[in-house]
Amino acid sequence: MNLSALRILGVGRNKEIMDVIYRLLNTPEGRACKVVLSTEEAVAAVKATSYHMVLLCGGITPVEENDLRTQLLAIDNNLIIIRHYGGGSGLLENEIMQALANR
Repeated sequence: MNLSALRILGVGRNKEIMDVIYRLLNTPEGRACKVVLSTEEAVAAVKATSYHMVLLCGGITPVEENDLRTQLLAIDNNLIIIRHYGGGSGLLENEIMQALANR
């Protein structure tokens, strides 16, 4: 897979943090990544666009995470869904690479 062509959806509740996540996800040339702030937006985004990965970020409770996983995998059971707990851009890239390697 061409890593620069990855399509990643970031889902979180804090707009300021998600603005940073958006910038980090879209840094590699060619990446088409999006961030959303609600479960409803995440479901609509996955229905509208084929993503390779969904990144679950801060503010999503374990109950919301389980519900979101169920809804998103019902739309596309090939999605890679991972939890991102924060940290620098290097950590984020490593999490993405590890998830792809484990696929």
